[in-house]
Amino acid sequence: MAPKKRKATVQKTAMSGYIKGAGEVVPQAIVDTLEGNYMPYAMSVIMSRAIPEIDGFKPSHRKLLYTMYKMGLLTGARQKSSKIAGSTMALNPHGDAAIYDTMVRMTVAYEALLHPYVDSKGSFGKAYSRDTQAAASRYTEAKLAPIAVELFRDIDSDAVDMVDNFDNTMKEPSLLPVTFPTILCNSNTGIAVGMASTICSFNLNELIDTTIQLLKNPNHDISSTLLAPDFPGGGQIIYNKAELDKVYHTGRGSIKVRARYTYDRDANCIDITQIPPTTTCEQIIEKVIELVKAGKIKEVSDIRDEQGLHGLRITIDLKRGADPDKLMQKLYKFTTLEDSFACNFNILINGAPKVLGVDGILNEWIKFRMNCVQRRTTFNLKKKKEHLHLLEGLQKILLDIDKAIKIIRETEEETEVVPNLMVGFGIDEIQAEYVAEIKLRHINREYILKRTEDIENLRSDIADLEETLNSPKRIKKIIIDELRDVAKKYGQPRRSMILYSVEETDMDEISLVPDYPVHIFVTREGYIKKISPQSLRMSSEQKLKEGDEIVQTFETRNSVELLFFTDKCQVYKSRASDFSDTKASVLGEYVPAVLGMGEDERVKYCVMTTDYSGYMLFGYENGKVSKTELSSYATKTNRKKLLAAYNDKSPLVNALFIDNDCDILLRTTGGKVLIFNSEAVPAKTRSSQGNQIITLRRNAVLSNMVVFADGMVKNEKKFRPKNLPAAGSADDSDEGEQTTLL
Repeated sequence: MAPKKRKATVQKTAMSGYIKGAGEVVPQAIVDTLEGNYMPYAMSVIMSRAIPEIDGFKPSHRKLLYTMYKMGLLTGARQKSSKIAGSTMALNPHGDAAIYDTMVRMTVAYEALLHPYVDSKGSFGKAYSRDTQAAASRYTEAKLAPIAVELFRDIDSDAVDMVDNFDNTMKEPSLLPVTFPTILCNSNTGIAVGMASTICSFNLNELIDTTIQLLKNPNHDISSTLLAPDFPGGGQIIYNKAELDKVYHTGRGSIKVRARYTYDRDANCIDITQIPPTTTCEQIIEKVIELVKAGKIKEVSDIRDEQGLHGLRITIDLKRGADPDKLMQKLYKFTTLEDSFACNFNILINGAPKVLGVDGILNEWIKFRMNCVQRRTTFNLKKKKEHLHLLEGLQKILLDIDKAIKIIRETEEETEVVPNLMVGFGIDEIQAEYVAEIKLRHINREYILKRTEDIENLRSDIADLEETLNSPKRIKKIIIDELRDVAKKYGQPRRSMILYSVEETDMDEISLVPDYPVHIFVTREGYIKKISPQSLRMSSEQKLKEGDEIVQTFETRNSVELLFFTDKCQVYKSRASDFSDTKASVLGEYVPAVLGMGEDERVKYCVMTTDYSGYMLFGYENGKVSKTELSSYATKTNRKKLLAAYNDKSPLVNALFIDNDCDILLRTTGGKVLIFNSEAVPAKTRSSQGNQIITLRRNAVLSNMVVFADGMVKNEKKFRPKNLPAAGSADDSDEGEQTTLL
């Protein structure tokens, strides 16, 4: 019975829409998946969203501006932002919220662009403030700014291609026929798939001057006219010719920008009025507060965000006697009051992303603009020729108006009027249609003479346009005249000050660290205590973990650097200031936990330094000793961990720091002792296996290595061999302390 029941179930399922093979897993090559699914998405993001084109706009910018242009907002009154966003959805179907955010970034009020394209009214937030957001679109109004005229000057003269929108219901421009290099005039950023674009802004006067010089001389040195970027928020650009040349010719590099400030002597406060474009007021204030709380800055008594109708202002109140310039040098180094703007001039050229320098972008823009002018000239030439053609037909009518009237009157059928006029006056169909459409009141000699008196001017204009089309030099002259007109109308003084020479203060993290004397104790188990002399005088009895003991003691200052060598051939770098002040009555801080060491990693030796002078000695179980200059562990960056601190071919017995060459005592598990001078070991790289100093008996290994001091052994000459390596001598004395190390 069971088999019959199962068969019936299968038949029922098949009748109810069973699909053969449904649910089966079909193997597919990963390459096919990427090509079919991932690549179209990646190309869409690159081509249609994130990367700007030669006209300086992403598609979302272009669609919004063109919609506002078609709404008559170039000259009309402002309209609600919600209406503008809604109208733009006919071209950009990504939602009104995304469209409104796009518009906000282009407004005068937001202050993100040197030359904003949208004139705004209402609260649109600020580019330099993270917490100041734009009001809802129903509360704000906008129209196109006056400079937007230059974006659409030739839009109706066939200067650029018009393409269908996403649903083929209307046309939109593929590019805007901009009359100046907008791509470099206003900053632009975008993140695509596998690539990004970050373009800084340049002063319009300098940019236009550079473009004109390139039009006249393709070999023009752009750095002579384009001094440096110019940011909307101002600031001070630290001039670096090598880095600027890299940006100008490769499109990649970074520009250092620092904030500008004034000092109010009466109020004893610093007013910061301009900041780098890569940061915000809140970020700066939070960092300063963090430094003050950590005790790393003691000159600040208060900091306030005082931005308002007057613009950006961060006020820092100083304590009595504080040096404002010295404080700002600290803040420049350790906050984003000085920051780098990373340039990546990645733009779409003919549909393909390219990273170009400023010279390359300007040359591409010149080609684009020349094409726009040629297309505009061709369009105007065609219109004038068509008009001339009509007037020439009208001129023939002038010879015999009565004949024209007679032909029209005597023609029995309407469809025969045009052919009869063509035969009667020797004109073509287009001319005959034009004549036939003239109103009866206009069929008089005066009207016809007025309409035909411009024929000679038209012929002169046509000849001039044809000559322009055949002369690249004349086209360049037109572009130059237009550029000069833009500079005259919209040029502004430079906002970002250029610092050609900056006094480099020798200041590192030490300058932020309160510098005072401390005693540092390191234990065998890896605990560290940092105790001030006053606290140590009050209580010197050290509390330690059971079985632990202090193996290293330093009397130093809070600003010194500490290097912790571990049993995993690594060294961890920190400062004494990274550890909290404590008392003798506590265990201290566990170094592996503070520095983020591995789970089974232990500290072998600690070194204190201020200038990385001196040497490190490493003694290995195989009897070899290596010497490395401590400076090999110094780094320009703030790296906290260095790999391959020493050789790992044999287990490390001990590490020692020495200022200069001195006597070293070695001891083996076989009871042998050897004394030698570290001068016998040449300084080599960190990976060096070292030199064989002591020869070992079978199953014996080096057990200890210490700096030799008088009294450690009796008859020390006995343990000083004439040549190395040597087997060492047996130590039969019980006198002298054995130094215990980590």
